[in-house]
Amino acid sequence: MALKIVKGSIDRMFDKNLQDLVRGIRNHKEDEAKYISTCIDEIKQELKQDNIAVKANAVCKLTYLQMLGYDVSWAAFNIVEVMSSSKFTYKRIGYLAASQCFHESTDVIMLTTNQIRKDLSSPNQYDTGVALTGLSCFVTPDLARDLANDIMTLMSHTKPYIRKKAVLIMYKVFLKYPESLRPAFPRLKEKLEDPDPGVQSAAVNVICELARRNPKNYLSLAPLFFKLMTSSTNNWVLIKIIKLFGALTPLEPRLGKKLIEPLTNLIHSTSAMSLLYECVNTVIAVLISLSSGMPNHSASIQLCVQKLRILIEDSDQNLKYLGLLAMSKILKTHPKSVQSHKDLILQCLDDKDESIRLRALDLLYGMVSKKNLMEIVKKLMLHVDKAEGTTYRDELLTKIIDICSQSNYQYITNFEWYISILVELTRLEGTRHGHLIASQMLDVAIRVKAIRVFAVAQMATLLDNAHLLTGNMQRNGICEVLYAAAWICGEFSEHLENPLQTLEAMLRPKVATLPGHIQAVYVQNAAKLFATVLKTQEGNTESTTAQETSQLMIDRLPLFVQSANLEVQERASCILQLVKYIQKLQQKDVEVAEEVSALFAGELNPVAPKAQKKVPVPEGLDLDAWINEPPSESESEDEQPKAIFTKEEPKHSRPRHTEVDEKELARRREARKQEQANNPFYIKASPSSQKVYQEAPGVEHIPVVQIDLSVPLKVPGLPMSDQYVKLEEERRQKERAEKKKKEKKKRKEKRSGRGKKHDSGPESEEDITPAHMVDIVTEEMPENALPSDDDDKDPNDPHKALDIDLDKPLADSEKLPVRSHRAAEAAKSPVEDGDVESGASQEPKKKSSKEKREKKKDKDRDRKKSKEEKKKKKHKHEEKGEDLLGDQTDEPMVQSEETSKVAAPPTSTSAEEAATVAEAEAAPVPQAASSTVPDSEPDEPKDTEMEETSSKHKKKKQKKEKEEKEKKKKKKHHHHHHHSDCGEGSVQNGTVEEEEPLPPMSNYCLLAENSYIKMVYDIQGNLQDGSQVVVSVIFENKCDSFLKSMEFNVLDSLNSKLQRPEGAGPHDGLTVPFQLPPGVSNEARFVFTVQSIVMPQKLKGTLTFIVKNDDSSTHEKLDFKLHFTCTSYLITTPCYSDAFAKLLESGDLKGSSVKLEGVNMPFHHLLARICFHHHFSVVERIDSCASMYSRSIQGHHVCLLVKTSAQTVSIDAKCDEPTLLGNVLDEIKQTFSQC
Repeated sequence: MALKIVKGSIDRMFDKNLQDLVRGIRNHKEDEAKYISTCIDEIKQELKQDNIAVKANAVCKLTYLQMLGYDVSWAAFNIVEVMSSSKFTYKRIGYLAASQCFHESTDVIMLTTNQIRKDLSSPNQYDTGVALTGLSCFVTPDLARDLANDIMTLMSHTKPYIRKKAVLIMYKVFLKYPESLRPAFPRLKEKLEDPDPGVQSAAVNVICELARRNPKNYLSLAPLFFKLMTSSTNNWVLIKIIKLFGALTPLEPRLGKKLIEPLTNLIHSTSAMSLLYECVNTVIAVLISLSSGMPNHSASIQLCVQKLRILIEDSDQNLKYLGLLAMSKILKTHPKSVQSHKDLILQCLDDKDESIRLRALDLLYGMVSKKNLMEIVKKLMLHVDKAEGTTYRDELLTKIIDICSQSNYQYITNFEWYISILVELTRLEGTRHGHLIASQMLDVAIRVKAIRVFAVAQMATLLDNAHLLTGNMQRNGICEVLYAAAWICGEFSEHLENPLQTLEAMLRPKVATLPGHIQAVYVQNAAKLFATVLKTQEGNTESTTAQETSQLMIDRLPLFVQSANLEVQERASCILQLVKYIQKLQQKDVEVAEEVSALFAGELNPVAPKAQKKVPVPEGLDLDAWINEPPSESESEDEQPKAIFTKEEPKHSRPRHTEVDEKELARRREARKQEQANNPFYIKASPSSQKVYQEAPGVEHIPVVQIDLSVPLKVPGLPMSDQYVKLEEERRQKERAEKKKKEKKKRKEKRSGRGKKHDSGPESEEDITPAHMVDIVTEEMPENALPSDDDDKDPNDPHKALDIDLDKPLADSEKLPVRSHRAAEAAKSPVEDGDVESGASQEPKKKSSKEKREKKKDKDRDRKKSKEEKKKKKHKHEEKGEDLLGDQTDEPMVQSEETSKVAAPPTSTSAEEAATVAEAEAAPVPQAASSTVPDSEPDEPKDTEMEETSSKHKKKKQKKEKEEKEKKKKKKHHHHHHHSDCGEGSVQNGTVEEEEPLPPMSNYCLLAENSYIKMVYDIQGNLQDGSQVVVSVIFENKCDSFLKSMEFNVLDSLNSKLQRPEGAGPHDGLTVPFQLPPGVSNEARFVFTVQSIVMPQKLKGTLTFIVKNDDSSTHEKLDFKLHFTCTSYLITTPCYSDAFAKLLESGDLKGSSVKLEGVNMPFHHLLARICFHHHFSVVERIDSCASMYSRSIQGHHVCLLVKTSAQTVSIDAKCDEPTLLGNVLDEIKQTFSQC
């Protein structure tokens, strides 16, 4: 032994450690991947050694490689081995690796439960500490449930080091297992007054994080936190507490009154910027929550604003950002306090940090008033010209529009100025917000009637200069403005000075290059302009303008008729035919102007954005129900109807961009540069005028002179917005002068001394009257509109489950599962068990009907419950059932032996009563074994009673199934749920959904498919005839044609034959008794005669059919192989525990066994799969051990004992036919290998 240790130590001297690995990677820069691959091979060899030191070194290196991005999930089991080392230095490496590599779907994570529990109870505080730290990184719902009680115990540990870690990890436990919050909360509350400041800080952290999402549950802690806030000197604890008060104050405004004074003192006294920021934030929250009846707190607000100014003026960019963020919160409630600092905010727009510039923009949005709007927008427009990068420039554009349009244009006094601003914004190149400018132009033109003449004139000028806006043809580009311009000129064409000129501009050939939706608007509004021209010119007999206009339309519209866009095609062709008809009437001197104008008369009111959502659903209408049969999931994409014309994207959908690799992008970039270099008209838009040019032969070395466009290009006819600032100032001065005259007259008349108050008139907002009034359009809503529908919060938010009332007293059912060893007397005193059983058997008689009513109510409630409530319910059942037992691996065998002794019924009892008694007596055994806590004893009769009820329900179901074998396919799923319900963690009907929903399962396997038809099949034994099986085949038509004359044929073997009608030959097929229209499926059944059932076999077959189209018919065939498994010869047969015990004791059965590794699923899921796929029923289940039974069509008995430990499932089986048994076990193994 000593020699072996010495040899291991010598070997370790030559192993690479982590430093060697890092050094080697640095030395192999050129072939790093190859070197790491060699290292991984070496690590795999090291992991195979017995020496734990070598394994720990290998895991340490793997951890580093995982940080480099390599997958090390294959070594998960080795990590668990190193975690279980008794030496702390190795254990620490194991937990570090686990914390980095393990996640919820890691298979071996369930193996760590007992090891972590052992480390948590270790006398060495560092073992416990490393276990807690590691667990916090990979805790799962199962680990949280199993270890919650152990961690809660550690919260009272003697060492503050452990208490602190235990308190912190409880937050992760609460998120994964919300049911632990109520029982653990009293102890967590105690830790707020812990003598150790570290533990106290940890408790504050946990409670503040919980309260951040669900503050109303923690209002009762306010006095305790107030005491902490006024006594603590730890800035980080104060920050957390102050944040918590910020969340609690809106729920309890009275709290705000007490908080103002201590928070103001902290703001005055603290030098810590982080604490100052949180205090200011909370003061803002407090002042927002205080009602209007409270005394004025302007002094507190002024103090906050002054402190925030200090933050904003600081050179630290982070402090500046936080200052602007807090200032925006004050702005919402006290805008005048912030407006006095407008100069500081405008300075921030020149900051080099884009995030600070964006924050300053947000502040400016709330600082505007009628007096300063034009000034602020003017400065923003200067920034737009200087802005580098389209992102920030687009943000500026958006903010300018938001500032001007807020509150129905409340602050705009001159809409001519706003229109000119929008027109100036159209000169921006590369913007993605063309649709935003367009929507504003439309909105202002519609709602401000006085501005329409000016707007129409500007839009007409834009249409004349449309070539300047067509540089950016992408969707949402600046060309979108032409959409609005065309619509406004068409809708309000009566205000146009020269409609014919505008019409000609709208029908230019260049328009055909615009996006389709813009062309459609052009065509439609060209028709409106045409109607206006007709109206103005029809009375003039000398002019030929009307005829020329008609000819212009006829000449230009064919270009749009040929458009690839369907909308443009349709509108252009309709209008073209209309114009041709009008031209014929004009030649006959018929007046048509009024009739044409009538086509476009009338106004449509705007519809509210959420009007559709708020339409009340009529009674009896189910919007979730299918109108027609749902399409098949297997329907292939190529069967979808193909577009007849060119495919066009929906109006507002984003264009789909195909992914292009780097080489293709580089090639395109080079091609574009080459094209630009060869284009003499291309001016390079570099932001800097100085550029280094490479020397090259020829003329390429001559530098291109950059044009400085600091003054934006001016389009003739378009006004500049700056002129309106002066005009507006003059207008306001006139108004003020007139107002002063009126006030003087009033003073003379009244002779009162109140005139001084009126002097402040010019300063107030209300006194500034706008030059144009906005027409507030009421958007239409449907009749009986439902109230506003707020968007739901994220349904996957884990904090949702933690919204728990913590003030209610703790119920017995909510106590955490306590792990304790089974008392020695429990196995030896059947008298005590009998007493418990007799008490339990009397109880159900009183309560069984009540239980049934409660179950029915539960089912009704389940349909309406949210996901969160289902999750809670699931955990409660798991707590009551499987996991109450702790981790006693050897107990199931003892319990099953004891059960068989107790379960022997008296001779006079019927089989049905015997099974009921057996189950009622068996149930308390695991209950007693699992817990010795007195509080849990009253729960035992209830559990027993539930089992007895479900047992009776089970036998009724068995009788019903014997009567209804024809409907076996439909009943099978429910049948297996019922027959696996023995014991506490059982798969029973009514509890499966509440415990944990079973995955969807189907026995139908794919038989064959092609482009026309798909076949799936299931094989079931015939209980009445031991030599027959029934094959159910579902035929599904996948094509658009009619399938008929289907013939199903299988080649007979020596063992299996297809039953054919009398007189039919052995090679004749069977006619399928139906035809299949497109998309329809139907089922047919075929009977086979089988001689031996001990071996699986495959039979070849063919399906022939005719595919009938509208114009032709074709004969098709599909070959397949029909697989008869040994499982298909088994029939689910109920068996009671006493009969099962006698069968095993008879000695007629021969045994076999199989082990399944890596089965990662709950035990009741595992049993359900065996029952469903292999036709077994559960005889009895205790904890993670279950006995199962099935019977073949020829009477063979198949018995299984299924046990699970961690992720290993062992199946001991007995049968009177060993070959059949071996094949059935192989098929079970194959089922779980596919999971």
